[in-house]
Amino acid sequence: MANSPSGDSAIDRLVRVLDTFTAERTMQTAAEIGRRAGLPSSTAHRLVDDLVASGLLERDHDRRVRLGMRLWELALRGSTALRLRQAALPYMEGVQARIREHTQLAVLEQDEALFLERLSHPAAGANITRVAGRLALHASSSGLVLLAYAPDEVRDRVLAKPLPAVSPATVTDPAALREVLAGIRSRGHVVAPGYVETVSTGVAVPVRDRGVVVAALSVILPRDAPTDDAVATLVAASRGIERALSRDRR
Repeated sequence: MANSPSGDSAIDRLVRVLDTFTAERTMQTAAEIGRRAGLPSSTAHRLVDDLVASGLLERDHDRRVRLGMRLWELALRGSTALRLRQAALPYMEGVQARIREHTQLAVLEQDEALFLERLSHPAAGANITRVAGRLALHASSSGLVLLAYAPDEVRDRVLAKPLPAVSPATVTDPAALREVLAGIRSRGHVVAPGYVETVSTGVAVPVRDRGVVVAALSVILPRDAPTDDAVATLVAASRGIERALSRDRR
């Protein structure tokens, strides 16, 4: 793809435009996109027009734009995330029917926990996670599981960066966090009280595909709730997902 005068490619510019959308910022004007993407106004307006014409973005009557359905459609074609979600969903529903709080599925993506699915009970407690949302690996039960089983180079890279506290209970010391991660690998699960929100406890287990951890399955409980049943329920569901993934390969 042709480069701009600044040296970035057309693909780079398109990705920067798309990256301006977040779970909280779903509608923007072309001018706002240009400012957040660091693009000249004329370039931003041209790229937005091209993306709208292709269906990757959609424009409303106020000329604000959002991510288009065609982008969603393309993302799901042959997606490993879709395969994982489809295998996991029946077992997540079983967890949800028993635990009746929040049940979540997350994967490792660019040194963060990316959430593919969340099921919630109407009376469930606090939870900031949302589908297609991200959390820092060191600050959530799902992220801790993913980090514990990540390749050594990923773990070293994450632990070499500043580890901001999301709550007073978040472990931010790299040495202490390495001990937490070693404990997860030893026990096969994590219980993280107050790591994200002081009123909640995250419980998570790994999900494997051909022996490799590909996801974390978790529930979010009230802070002082018992966790033994949640751990056992998650472990059983994780094994079910692994069997479903194995069947899907046949």
